[in-house]
Amino acid sequence: MPNSRLSHSDPVSMFPLHREREQPIFSARAHVFQIDPATKRNWIPASKHAVTVSFFYDANRNVYRIISVGGTKAIINSTISPNMSFTKTSQKFGQWADSRANTVYGLGFATEQQLHQFSERFNEVKEAARLAREKSQEKMEMNNPGLSIAAPQFSQDMSDELQSPPVMCTNGPEDKLFRSQSADITLNSEKERIKKMLSEGSICEMNLEAELFTLQDSNAKLVAALHEANANVEQWKKQLAAYQDETERLREQVADLEAHGGHGPSDMLKDELTQSLEELEALLKAKDEEIRILQAKKSDFHEMEQEREEAIHRIQELEMRNVELERRVQSAEQSLANSLEERDRIESEVQRVIEILDVKIFDLNDLRQSLVKLIDK
Repeated sequence: MPNSRLSHSDPVSMFPLHREREQPIFSARAHVFQIDPATKRNWIPASKHAVTVSFFYDANRNVYRIISVGGTKAIINSTISPNMSFTKTSQKFGQWADSRANTVYGLGFATEQQLHQFSERFNEVKEAARLAREKSQEKMEMNNPGLSIAAPQFSQDMSDELQSPPVMCTNGPEDKLFRSQSADITLNSEKERIKKMLSEGSICEMNLEAELFTLQDSNAKLVAALHEANANVEQWKKQLAAYQDETERLREQVADLEAHGGHGPSDMLKDELTQSLEELEALLKAKDEEIRILQAKKSDFHEMEQEREEAIHRIQELEMRNVELERRVQSAEQSLANSLEERDRIESEVQRVIEILDVKIFDLNDLRQSLVKLIDK
């Protein structure tokens, strides 16, 4: 769970699967910049205007990230590590370096208070990331103690093999040594297979996240446009009803004027009323046309909503594939642990045989010396 001081803002995601996995914990609007890779001094704008920059917490992977989406692509996707630091270079500008992305990000805020709030959140999230890493390492050491000593044990085995003289013995020990070398080859191939599976899972997850954030941005724009269109339709309907009432009233006045003939207002007033009536009718036609256009846009929105549902279905399929890859990785790790245990068992048997042979050789040497002494006597 994230730090208790990190208050959750309103959820920006409308996808239930993603919300279960990654939660926004703080958001701010800022202009995003990246350092020029050629000069390492000049700033290059990553967004034309201020965009939303959010801290996210991934409960499954137990990591924190800073993410910002501009248009149809993610302009910031930075995983926070304990060795990162956020530096305030001016009253409204701050920066941090991301060694994984091999770049430096800069944020320009509208006020100094926003910069201060973002800096505080960054430090809190960095501390939470440090605690999460320590807990993860402790959990890994408790669950797989053999993996933490695999590298030193392998190095020690190689050193012993280089320093010990070659031993010629019966078929039993040679067969054990051959089985140990085969276990090393199998272990290396198993490691390569696990690395490949993890790489495929990371690529799949990155593609999934990019598509997801693009859909989030498009969906937010569509929802805002729909709300605005609905509000305008209601307002125009009220105006249309008022114009219709005014038109009816003017028509009644014109009819009364025509009925009374010379007893009513002058001909100039009739002309003004007639002109006002024509203008109102033209305005009514224009409003009717706008309402038809808005209704057509509303139907287009339903089509885009259907496309969004299809995209969500594709994301669900990718999630299932990612779960399957994780299951395969766990199976491979279990197989790797079994291989390590088998190798350790084989090496212990070989060591035991070697010790037995050393004892036998020592006994034979004593026997030879005894025979030599008997022969001399």
